[in-house]
Amino acid sequence: MSTFKELGLKEPIIKALTDLGYESPTVIQEQAIPQIITSKSDLKAFAQTGTGKTAAFSLPILELLDTKSNNVQAIILSPTRELAVQIGNNIKDFCKYLKDVNVTTVYGGSSMEEQIRSLKRGSQIVVGTPGRTVDLINRRALKLGDVKWLVLDEADEMLNMGFKDELDKVLEATPDTKQTLLFSATFPREVESIARNYMTNPVEITSGQKNQGADNVSHEFYSVTERTRYPALKRIADLNPDIYAIIFCRTRRETQEVADNLIKDGYSADSLHGDLSQAQRDSVMGKFRKKSIQILVATDVAARGLDVTELTHVINHKLPDQIENYTHRSGRTGRAGNTGISIVLVNGKEKGKLRAIEKIIQKKFEEGKVPSGKEICQNQLMNLIDKVNNIEVNETQINEFLPSIYDKLKDLDREELIKKFVSLEFNTMLAYYENAKDLNDLSRDNSRSRDTADNMTRFFINIGRKDSLNPAKLIGLINDQNIGDKIEIGAIDILDTFSFFELDKNFEDKTLEAFAANQPDFDGRSVNIEITKKDRSDGGGGARRGGKKPFGKKDGGFGRRKGSEGSSSSSEGGRKRSDRPADRPDRGSADRKTGGFGRRRRER
Repeated sequence: MSTFKELGLKEPIIKALTDLGYESPTVIQEQAIPQIITSKSDLKAFAQTGTGKTAAFSLPILELLDTKSNNVQAIILSPTRELAVQIGNNIKDFCKYLKDVNVTTVYGGSSMEEQIRSLKRGSQIVVGTPGRTVDLINRRALKLGDVKWLVLDEADEMLNMGFKDELDKVLEATPDTKQTLLFSATFPREVESIARNYMTNPVEITSGQKNQGADNVSHEFYSVTERTRYPALKRIADLNPDIYAIIFCRTRRETQEVADNLIKDGYSADSLHGDLSQAQRDSVMGKFRKKSIQILVATDVAARGLDVTELTHVINHKLPDQIENYTHRSGRTGRAGNTGISIVLVNGKEKGKLRAIEKIIQKKFEEGKVPSGKEICQNQLMNLIDKVNNIEVNETQINEFLPSIYDKLKDLDREELIKKFVSLEFNTMLAYYENAKDLNDLSRDNSRSRDTADNMTRFFINIGRKDSLNPAKLIGLINDQNIGDKIEIGAIDILDTFSFFELDKNFEDKTLEAFAANQPDFDGRSVNIEITKKDRSDGGGGARRGGKKPFGKKDGGFGRRKGSEGSSSSSEGGRKRSDRPADRPDRGSADRKTGGFGRRRRER
């Protein structure tokens, strides 16, 4: 293995890396750093989450940076605020021994005026989310005419979040001579689209297989029903007394409910989702990094931006709508050489997705059994005994209290003392699990258990992937109909020529009426929707059953598309562009003053 010096990095950078505990480059760093330093060719780099992608693109940029110029020389785009802040902080750590290097991080939810002042003082490197970056370009506060490097970090996710227009505008503002660097952990078809549209004959490097899960992460699944999903989750947490975990959910409502239940059950837990302000999100993230919070319950907004090296578990309370996101979720654990466990809770309908995920991560799921009450009590008790056995006694501080303690306990023999000690700590838990049911027996709780899907209505819509539809655009289209405020949106399935989406069933009639009254179009094509009773488990194909009469424009809406690629529909959750205080990837209602429910489950 090479050293950082052998890769061509100067001494101040190496010194900073030593301070940070970097001993030798990772595989992706070993490949990317010399490639970027010695060549001006565009680069596609694929590496598993947690393998040091930030250092792979930022270190060579720092090596080549012209510190005599205060003009922006590198623009780094990331899909979320959290990830942008993380990248910016990492770069500042890497260049702490370099003189006259300034880094500015720009993102929504934070003072634009302060960011403008920072840019005016001069910054060679700007890290930003697409929305805020474009806002600053439009205000002429961010000038990219001297940019030498454009970095697209997690570019596939930026497209999934509906940032194609923003990426186009950033590209327009940068010179053709720049070097474009694309880094990603997964390899969906969107990445190839980026390469075709934004890059010139890129060099491709790969660390491990594309999309493959990390080698030091094991993958387990537990069979549940909707009724046993949270009890099973609690038992898994109870079985692991020292758990330090992220629990991923699909909706903000689900996230908050799980977090509230864990807190009620005595866990140090908190939630992270789009309804939180930026200050609240920063506070939660800070507490979690300091381990003041043991369990973080989050939507996928955290999957692309949270860098915690010691996570023991990632638990998927629900699988993501896009199975590729499982790689990002599971990649939160098993970082920096540590081992980790990624757990999935699945009901009968969801099990089919596991096979598809296995193909992506190139690993098999092991089936786990929900622990019994006896197993949990045994594990918790032994954990406590180990802690007692290993505790260091401070003789000087405790000695003066010992005589009175001995006197109080003089009538208890060794066995009685141990029994009382155990009872003091475990009476509550022992009582809780005394008559605990076997949660692995699903026979009595299968057909009658209410899935959250029972509260959702599934709609068919006559546009799909070939119409350049993506989840963000579909959400925008729905929001444009002004159906109601903060309607829960469920699963979205984008297929080639048509799609499906789920909405709160209480708004079923209003949705039909709104589309019928508005007669919307998408890129010049008439839009029709109808209710479908089709079971989602079979992939959404085939005929629709039991639906209401389709509606839309009188001409039917299944004709040729008139427009070009892309869509004019908004993906900003019904909020006017001028009202937008934050970037669209972070479509939390804390940032949204109007419009409603325009958030997919995976975005929260």
